[in-house]
Amino acid sequence: MPSRPATAFQPTERSPLVGRTILQIIPALEAGGAERTTVDIADGLVGVGARALVACEGGRLIGELQAKGGVWLEFPAATKNPLAMLANARRLARLIQAHRVDLVHARSRAPAWVALAACRMTGTPFVTTYHGSYKGRSGPKVLYNSVMARGDVVIANSAYTAGQIAAQYASAAPRIRVIQRGTDMSLFARGVVTPERVAALREQWRIGPHERVVLLPGRLTEWKGQRVLIKAARLLADKGQRDLVFVLAGDPQGREAYVKELDALATERGVAGNVRRVGHVADVPAALMASAVVTVPSTEPEAFGRVAVEAQAMGVPVIVSDHGAVPETVLAPPQVGPEARTGWRVPPGDAEALAEAIHAALSLRPSARDALAERARFFVERNLGLARMVEATLDVYAAVLETAGRR
Repeated sequence: MPSRPATAFQPTERSPLVGRTILQIIPALEAGGAERTTVDIADGLVGVGARALVACEGGRLIGELQAKGGVWLEFPAATKNPLAMLANARRLARLIQAHRVDLVHARSRAPAWVALAACRMTGTPFVTTYHGSYKGRSGPKVLYNSVMARGDVVIANSAYTAGQIAAQYASAAPRIRVIQRGTDMSLFARGVVTPERVAALREQWRIGPHERVVLLPGRLTEWKGQRVLIKAARLLADKGQRDLVFVLAGDPQGREAYVKELDALATERGVAGNVRRVGHVADVPAALMASAVVTVPSTEPEAFGRVAVEAQAMGVPVIVSDHGAVPETVLAPPQVGPEARTGWRVPPGDAEALAEAIHAALSLRPSARDALAERARFFVERNLGLARMVEATLDVYAAVLETAGRR
């Protein structure tokens, strides 16, 4: 029998999850923090001798899931049609029984309602994860969102998210567990990214040898702050920094009107030649390595901020908007002294402050840049590593199953 591929999570002792079957449900396994975490947890489950099932519609990460020993159950989990969701609940209940599923973990609202109903039909333990802050003040929307607070355990991906949950659903507070997303330090490391991978991306992006990349990774949606970066690009050009290329890396996901707005803004500000929309980037470590600076100028609070953490793991200077979970993921004054910073935090929506921070990061002397990179990687490795996240999540599963067994 072929050996299983190596995993970033190496258990130190026999797990109580050996022989257990855990099913995660998510709309699809495309790019994103929730999707990446689903695959990472499946990898960890297989590593401790459990069966890892993922019910979803498909996606670009299915191949990786299967390569790591996870099992894909094709399932119409993205639907929000009430009648279809009712039928899905019965269908998922049959899958739970057929595969002898011990626990279901839901990572999105529509499939969480399906999973909650199926778990009640079958008496199966139910766990949820808040991967973001859900909007909605109306009664129906609050009710719809509430399913994510109904798990036997409710996992929050940051202390910020946990506070949001507790404020909205006070009864869930005792069941909340904070488990921050983990970064695979074996993938996000300078030594493992070859020059050929970096050169291939720079060529694909049409970056000249003399040009420096300012990267904004994230789907093309208004709150991710692409407009703010384009405005900052104009300000930097006015300061004489004309060797910069601003790369917007992410799918529009059907938001063509927003794409046209970005192109029009770049033309209006006279920086169209320096702004590149490159679509989805599969090789994220190489994209980070190809960059002089990484920006996360979100105009709405990030519930965690995976990109900022990955950039720090790679030792690339990172600039983020100062709200949401940012104080948990990027250290900067006044939270710490200048000598302890791991990145820059700027007011959300402030193009001038963003431009100043980009200029400061680009102006670092080599020794200062190296020291920043070392501090940032140490901070991520110590606090936000993948093994820590996987172990904490598997501990939640084991505790929920133990409680269910006592019942």
